[in-house]
Amino acid sequence: MIEIENLDVRYGRTHVVRNVSLSVGAGESFALVGESGSGKSTILKALAGQAPSWTGRLALAGEPIEHRRTPSLARRVQMVFQDPYGSLHPRRTVDDTLAEPLSIHGIGERDRRVLAMLDAVGLAARFRFRLPHQLSGGQRQRVAIARALMLEPPILLLDEPTSALDVSVQAEILNLLKTLRAERRLTYLLVTHDLPVAAFLCDRLAVLRAGEIVETAPIADLRAHQLRSAYGRELVSLSLGGSSRGHASP
Repeated sequence: MIEIENLDVRYGRTHVVRNVSLSVGAGESFALVGESGSGKSTILKALAGQAPSWTGRLALAGEPIEHRRTPSLARRVQMVFQDPYGSLHPRRTVDDTLAEPLSIHGIGERDRRVLAMLDAVGLAARFRFRLPHQLSGGQRQRVAIARALMLEPPILLLDEPTSALDVSVQAEILNLLKTLRAERRLTYLLVTHDLPVAAFLCDRLAVLRAGEIVETAPIADLRAHQLRSAYGRELVSLSLGGSSRGHASP
């Protein structure tokens, strides 16, 4: 469902992603893990058409990606961002936010589709005409997920989708993402520095350091603390020392 071959991304003279290759199967959930600045989010931006200066080959659902965002690409892939408040327009209601993709792509049945998507992400109809500041952080992220699913793309790119939320809300959003993946047969590419999140939500992972993949492994290896690379083992050690989340453990 996702194919990346020899991806290189530069921002000016800075080489952010170096010769990255990986593939993600249909219905699979794949994690990109590593420290901040390792190139994880840049890979998502390239796949979403938001990083035009790249070389290599990218394809989604068998179709090559161009160096710009197109309507066809939007129907194949959508992104859920880290900050649900920053990613929602502060002066647009939930209804406006969810209906906008339908309007852009000429899709009808606005009322039915908006209400059905609110229900799918666990929000009652009464939230439909509220503004972002009238919602909690978890509710805003549910709206962001709903917006990403309005065009029914088979692929979601998840950029640290719970890191800006209170710990008490993180498990709710992770459980929602897991349920949606099963119900809609979605393919996920998740960026996270939080190994328990990867262990809970994903099937495989790639460890990135300074823009390069140093290891690819099944999640079972992460849970067993048996990553092969020295850097991967260092990440596990740091996670065990600093993580106290209850939703999962690596």
